[in-house]
Amino acid sequence: MAETRDDRSAGIWTLRPLPQMDGAQFQQWQTLLEERTGMTLTPDRQSFLQTNLGIRMREIGCETYQAYYEKVVSGPGAIVEWATLVDRLTVQETRFFRDPDAFRLVSDYVMTRPRDSLKKRPLEAWSVGCSTGEEPYTLAMLLDQCMQQLELEPLFGVTGSDISKPALEKAQRGVFGGRRLSTTEPAVRERYFHPATGNEWAIDPAIKQRVCFTRLNVLDLNQAPMHGMNIIFCQNLLIYFRRWRRREIVRRLTERLAPGGLLVLGQGELTDWQHPSLQRVPSDSVLAWIKRQTDEE
Repeated sequence: MAETRDDRSAGIWTLRPLPQMDGAQFQQWQTLLEERTGMTLTPDRQSFLQTNLGIRMREIGCETYQAYYEKVVSGPGAIVEWATLVDRLTVQETRFFRDPDAFRLVSDYVMTRPRDSLKKRPLEAWSVGCSTGEEPYTLAMLLDQCMQQLELEPLFGVTGSDISKPALEKAQRGVFGGRRLSTTEPAVRERYFHPATGNEWAIDPAIKQRVCFTRLNVLDLNQAPMHGMNIIFCQNLLIYFRRWRRREIVRRLTERLAPGGLLVLGQGELTDWQHPSLQRVPSDSVLAWIKRQTDEE
């Protein structure tokens, strides 16, 4: 035991490979993640889980998967450690204007809205599973461009929600590395970003003040304060969930969409599904619906 402690204090233990995760251990973690987040890890994702757990375990000096499981579930600081782990497992690489076809659809939607309604009521957009903020900021830039083209006051707001607190903190900071702007046109970068330190860019304050962020688990959408949203953008999130839960999530999102509102999902994330309140947008490149107007509206 003394030798092990000496090795660890010298940093040697951190270089040792962790033991292979067995089937029972994987199932234990799989169940925990699905119960708490709804996220499903299929067996082919075991190496992904093992790698991310291993990195975190080395950082805090935890030697077995079971010991780390107990730390996350019931150990001192379990809530903080769980938040850190969820951030590692859910935050994916993203960038501004990631899906040009989907954002083009959003622009077309706004540009064809009745001008009177755009003058009277602010447009409200919601980015579900917003990660570090690139998507909601992109939506804000698009809405600003549309309002300028229509020569209207910029009456709009964007909400970004995510389960990861560290990701949301990065989003609120509004400063991004140059790689995140790789699909951003130079004119847009010139207009909506300012050079920061090194190869970083800061969101223009006029756009930043239009975007707010909140922590939200999509399993708790029934408690979400968002209602009457004109645009709900939810891409690259549903792929983590079972088919039945995807449908439940989208049903909940539909309830929070205003009549005539636009719902945008990722291609292939939902198949063989329809909702009586939604009309599919004809498109080969974007999966989207418009919420039907009721007779009273």
